[in-house]
Amino acid sequence: MNRQLIRSYILLVAVAILLFTVPVAFTLTSQLRDDTKQSVLREANTMALLLGGGDRISCEALTEVAKAYDEETPGTVQVTPTSACVPDLPAPSSDPALDLAVHQNKVTTDWGSDFVWGKHLTVTVPAEGDAAVRIVYSTSDMTTRLWQIWGFRAALAVLVLAAAAAIGAYAARRITAPLRELNAMASKFSDGDLTARSPVTGPPETQTLARTLNQGAERLDTLVASQRIFVADASHQLRTPLTALRLSLDNIADGVDDEFVREDVEQATAEVVRMSRLVNGLLVLARAEAKVSAAEPLLLRDIVAERLAVWRPAADERGVTIALGGGTRGGTADGRLLVLAGPGHLDQVLDNVLSNALEVSPDGATITVSYEPQGDEILLTVRDQGPGMSDAEKSRAFDRFWRGQGLTGRSGSGLGLAVVKQLVTDDGGTVALADAPGSGLEVRITLRASPKSGG
Repeated sequence: MNRQLIRSYILLVAVAILLFTVPVAFTLTSQLRDDTKQSVLREANTMALLLGGGDRISCEALTEVAKAYDEETPGTVQVTPTSACVPDLPAPSSDPALDLAVHQNKVTTDWGSDFVWGKHLTVTVPAEGDAAVRIVYSTSDMTTRLWQIWGFRAALAVLVLAAAAAIGAYAARRITAPLRELNAMASKFSDGDLTARSPVTGPPETQTLARTLNQGAERLDTLVASQRIFVADASHQLRTPLTALRLSLDNIADGVDDEFVREDVEQATAEVVRMSRLVNGLLVLARAEAKVSAAEPLLLRDIVAERLAVWRPAADERGVTIALGGGTRGGTADGRLLVLAGPGHLDQVLDNVLSNALEVSPDGATITVSYEPQGDEILLTVRDQGPGMSDAEKSRAFDRFWRGQGLTGRSGSGLGLAVVKQLVTDDGGTVALADAPGSGLEVRITLRASPKSGG
């Protein structure tokens, strides 16, 4: 919008310059042409009168005047001799203009070109006694003056347009400043910052819009906060009865000998476990969507090593191997590799991703975790050898309560990847899903690298 306003302002000034400056330049050019023509004609008529005087004094005066004119002006005087006067001056060559002056007593003016003028202005004036005076006037000085007229106005136009561009840029920034504030607020809103508000500045229209958006944002923030509080409270309150229900079912299963009853109790227990996972996931998500904690530098190697140590026993029970990938850098430099993340965020992210990977991995499979710096970011990947996902499934994987169709994915809560995306986004990173080489799914998590990281 700024560029459009600046272009419009420059175009308006350019049109004004075109309408006022160019006509003036044409007028001055025409005036220069007319003044030069009248001056040469006046001198030629004076010399023609001297040539037609018919006495020695007039002839000598003509010679002196012509020589002085040749010395003081860029013009040259040519005269046809008469019986009474043979001046020491060059004679003009015979041409139609000379014939018109001698035989028809007509004055002719030839600029040498139809466009402005040529190299010479030729004026032929008749004199008494079938004679004529011709002045060949060089237009080099006129051309220099012409360039001065147009060059000055061109330079002035450039300066005016440059000033117009500067003024237009300043005016455009002033005009669009309230819109930029509104856009900044909208960008923060799209990033999940519901506390963003726009200053009420600018013209009345933008002030009204800013007030309306701020009021809407305030109401939305209140509603979302209420929803989060409700989800967190409800999840917290449900954990106790679900735990009690599971204990009761376990006690019933221990005291029942009937195989059919025991099977029903085990199914009920499995559903209670799944419901507990769902409640825990809702509680984690509600906490993740709450006020974002300040990111701080964390040692990536230590966090990854700790979470892998926690998950390896569960993987061993399934015959699944969890290992660091070959792309992960070792050594002392790796020990100084720091990421910017909120306390506990990266732990929860790895727990959810590893849980999903383990859930869909077949027996004997390998889950590979690797990380490497990429400029100002660090790429953390978790790769499994499960069935993978289709493009349609990848597009929905981060939706809440959506569950994939993996080997055992149906028992999940559908909140794991939603929590991962929320936490990673809060820390200024990104998360995406890709096909793993061969088969399986690769979770690609991009985290901000701390400036203190070692390379």
